[in-house]
Formats: sequence, structure tokens, C-alpha cells
Amino acid sequence: MNKGYDADKIQVLEGLEAVRKRPAMYIGSTDYHGLHHLVYEIVDNSIDEALAGFCDNIVVTIHEDNSIEVFDNGRGIPVDRHPVYNVPALEVVMTKLHAGGKFDNDAYKVSGGLHGVGISVVNALSKKMIVEVYRENVLYTQSYKRGIPSSKMKKQGKTTKQGTRVLFWPDEEIFETIEYNFDTLSKRLRELAFLNAGVRITLRDDRPVKNKKAKGTEHVFQFKGGIISFVQYLNENKNPIIKKPIYFHTVREKVDIEIAIQYIDSYNETVFTYANNINTKEGGTHLIGFKSALTRVLNDFLKREKLDKKIPQLSGDDVREGLVGIISVKIPDPQFEGQTKMKLGNSEVKGLVESAVNENLGFYFEENPAEVKRIIDKCIQSASARIAAKKARDLTRRKSALEHDALPGKLADCSERDAAKTELYIVEGDSAGGSAKQGRDRNFQAILPLKGKILNVEKSRLDKILSNEEIKTIITAIGTGIGTDEFDLQKARYHKIIIMTDADVDGAHIRTLLLTFFFRYMHDIIRNGYLYIAQPPLYNIKIGKEAIYAYSDEERDGILAKHKGVKASIQRYKGLGEMNPDQLWETTMDPENRTILQVHIDDEVEAEEAFSVLMGDAVEPRRKFIENNARNVQNLDL
Repeated sequence: MNKGYDADKIQVLEGLEAVRKRPAMYIGSTDYHGLHHLVYEIVDNSIDEALAGFCDNIVVTIHEDNSIEVFDNGRGIPVDRHPVYNVPALEVVMTKLHAGGKFDNDAYKVSGGLHGVGISVVNALSKKMIVEVYRENVLYTQSYKRGIPSSKMKKQGKTTKQGTRVLFWPDEEIFETIEYNFDTLSKRLRELAFLNAGVRITLRDDRPVKNKKAKGTEHVFQFKGGIISFVQYLNENKNPIIKKPIYFHTVREKVDIEIAIQYIDSYNETVFTYANNINTKEGGTHLIGFKSALTRVLNDFLKREKLDKKIPQLSGDDVREGLVGIISVKIPDPQFEGQTKMKLGNSEVKGLVESAVNENLGFYFEENPAEVKRIIDKCIQSASARIAAKKARDLTRRKSALEHDALPGKLADCSERDAAKTELYIVEGDSAGGSAKQGRDRNFQAILPLKGKILNVEKSRLDKILSNEEIKTIITAIGTGIGTDEFDLQKARYHKIIIMTDADVDGAHIRTLLLTFFFRYMHDIIRNGYLYIAQPPLYNIKIGKEAIYAYSDEERDGILAKHKGVKASIQRYKGLGEMNPDQLWETTMDPENRTILQVHIDDEVEAEEAFSVLMGDAVEPRRKFIENNARNVQNLDL
């Protein structure tokens, strides 16, 4: 009864065939993100040459046909014959998974391309690739089609260049789109330039600018200050309480540790961590070691100087309020959790970072007492606010998923108890909330109407945030708690949290305030894909007895053009409350028909800057932003 399941059904995918069969296993996805990941894989090889001390110039070019060219002035991929495969080493690197110099610590002391699949995977997912190697005054070339050599490696003559040039065309059969976004590439290359002091990285766009014959843009990144420049860049629109970033660089047991931090007059913590140039968004052992040492050093100073008897000890949250920092470690054998490399797992790194921070911060504190006094004063203010916030936080805790009395009175909960199946609509206003409550499917959809605009958390400390009634209601309804030490994603009562506001300027402002709150205090809700934005229609167009909904001016014009000559009545929805419950369900809440946008963060650094500029205290950066973008405004409410 095996139904034909025997040996001939067992497939072995040879070489790069497996990559083309399951590309998402190697690059995460085949959408916009996977497409750009191809470039990062090639550039990572160039950065590895820079880390080894052989490269200081990298040039990335987007050509008119969306092909990508990456040149670096490193050593060039080896071209001599491989002792096992009996073909040039170049061909082995380009066509074999887990082939490369990354596994030999004599070739590369540290490397971002741990898995050794980078360039061969790019080759497999490209309809065409050309590689040029400039090595020992000779130019070598070889071409490939979908990962398979289409020519043998050839000598093309003499050259004075040194390095590698890779030109590839992403395969339309694999990717949903093959159009590269200049800004997306620019952000990642800027980040790499910060992390690798002195390396010059150029990004060119040879595609014509829309409606113009001239070629596009060029960005050049080179930062002599490295991560010091990175911290200064992050704090460009903020007010530091110490003049210069605290910086140290040390090597312990072959682990290169580089840290730069600066305190600002903000209530938020902004720390980015990297391991071998890879952004470890979920932290790991390097971050744990840093946090532990920072807390210990500041508490030792507080006790020694006896600065405030009312605050006997500072918590981790106290010492990190207003902290902006970059932690970058480079490790010979990094252990990441999963192919995505989001979390560093090397247990030995915790102790090495901890001892490095203890020693170097201790030196800084001894030599800069005035700066340290300002830092300690800020930490004490934070501790005082934390104590004041404790009672407010306790009020927001939900006792149990079964104790409905603990839930906010305005929350219309659902009957389903499996969080993976439930949705919470956070709705603007009581009128829309009433329609949503009547129109919803009460089995799995909960409704939480908000009254007016919530507090701007970017300008407020936690004690003030937790005393705001609307925010307390949101925290209690979701059930996770907030704060570094208390937030628990496992306690989330809904795995879809949908912001539903009016399609006007006020609605956009409320949505932005809510996004600011989630970004600052429930970051993992966004990171795990739980946060969404509803897309209610703008127009109800009645043609005869038929009602057609349009979600944009363009869609409205298209519908009217399609029914040209037919009498149509158009209703422009000013708010969600103008829709009756059936209309709201049909257009915005029915999973079969609705459109909801999932909120995710492409670039943590860019998101941090956007919230700081647009929602923070400083007026000048916001004025500059408005002046620079005034011509791009589409919806202006006068």
C-alpha cells in the first residue's frame, strides 16, 4: 500500500539545482527583499577582502537593464586548478555550495559569509553571470547561465588592475520583480561603510531618471571615524548630553570588539548590534555582555560616589534610557541562530564583551568625571520615573485571559481563545467603533475604539505614557505588557493587530502616533508580523443598483471611465463612521475581500531616524524635512 512511493521517487538535487528549486531557503524570499539580497551576498565577499586587509574600494553599479555590477580591488578569486575537482578554483567557487575561502581561517580571519553559499547562490539565481578576475597582472573571465558554466575560464590579456568584477542579471523565472531600488541598496552600503572604517563604497545608478535623458544618482560612502561616525549620524538631529561618543576598540582571544555609545536627552534606547558586519537584529551574546557590564559599571560608580541615597541601585532600563550605541564584533567562527543570522549564539563572546566594557568604561569614567556625572544624573531621573511608573504599569497587567473583568470596558472581545486565530481592530472614534462592533465576526474579531489622539510617546517618559488612559487600554487589551524587562510576546492575545483609521489627515496622524507607540514599546509585535493597517475605501460609486468601492482617486477615475456615459453617484467617505456595519464588513473587515497592509521594518536605522525627526522634540530637523519634501505632498488638509 505504498502507492508508488519507492526508490525512484527519491530525488537528489545536485549542485545548484537545489537552489533554483527552493530559492527561499537560501535568500529568504523571491520578492523585493530576496532580489536585493543577491547584491548583499556579492558585496559581503568584497567586505571580507576588506576585513582581511586587501581591499579598500568597492563599486556597485545598477545598469539600465537592472543588471548589477560589483567591483572590488581585493586579491581576486583564485584561478589555479582545484586539487579535488580539477577545474579552476573560480569555477568551483561559482558552482559549488559551501565552497570558498571562508572556512579556512588562514584565508579569512573573519567573514560575514559564514555558510559559503553566497556567490554560488547568486549565480544559480541569475539568468546570466560574467566574472572577471584581475590577478597577478592577468585578466581572467568566465560566463555562466543559471549557474552552469557557458564557457571555460579564459585569459583575456594583461592588466594593471587587481580584484574581482561580477556582473549578473537576476532571473525573471525566479523573482517576482527584477527592478532594484537605489535607496534600499544605498542604506545597506552606507551601513557597511560605517562598520568598516576607511573603506570607500560607491553606488551608481546608470538607469535614466524618469522623464529625463540624464543618468541617475551616485552615492559615495567613506567614514574615517567608522562606528563613531555611525553614532554621530544617528544623533544628527538629537541633543547629546555628552559631547563626544565614548569609543573603544580591543581584541580579546581573537574576537575583535568595537563599541561606540553616546547619551542623548531622549527617553528611548537605540542600540544596533553587528557580528561580522551582519545586523543581529535579535541581539545575542554580545548584547547581553554589553548590557550586563554597562549596568554594573554605572552602579559601581553610583555607590562609590554616593550620589543619591534614595536610589540605591539602577536597573538595566535606567542606565539605557537615552543611550545610542553601536556594538560590532568580528569573530573567527560565528554561530548564528538560523540562516537569517539574526542572533549571535557564541557563548564565549558574552564574557569577552563584558570584560572589555568593564575595563574600558572604567577608564573613561575615571578620566571624565564631569561627563559621567551628567550620565548618572540622567540614569537617576530615569530610576525615579521607573518607580513612579510601577503602579501605573501594574494597572495595565491583565490577570488572565479568562478573567474578562480585567479587560477594558470599551473592548468588544471575541469568543475565540487561540491567539493565532484572533484579530484586534484598533479603531478611530466611537462612531466607527460602533459600526465595527456591529459588522465584525465576533468569533475571531475584537474591536477597541479609541477616543481622540493618543499621547506622542516619542516625547514622553514611561511613567507619563502609562498614565495615559488610551495607551493603558491598548496595553491591557493586547496583554503583552511593555518595557524591556516585562514585555512578553507569548502573552499576546491577538496575532493580528489592525490599525483602522479614517482616510484623512487626522486619521493619518492617529495612525502615526500608534505606529510610534508600537515601534518604541512593542517592537517585537512589528518584528513578528503581528501589526497591520486596514485599507478602507475612499469612494462608494453607485451605478444603477450596483455599488462599487474605490480605494484611490486613480481607481475612482478608472471605474468612471469604464462606465462612461452611465449616470453614477459618488460618495466620498469622510470617516469610517459614515459606512454602515455591512459596508464596513464587506470592504474592510471580511478576510475574503479586504486589503490589509502588514507593517515591517526594512531598515532599522532609517526607521529610527524617521520617528526621531518627525515625532521628536527637536523642531529644526522637522522643519528641514518639511522644506525638503513639501513638493511631494499629495494629501494636504487646509
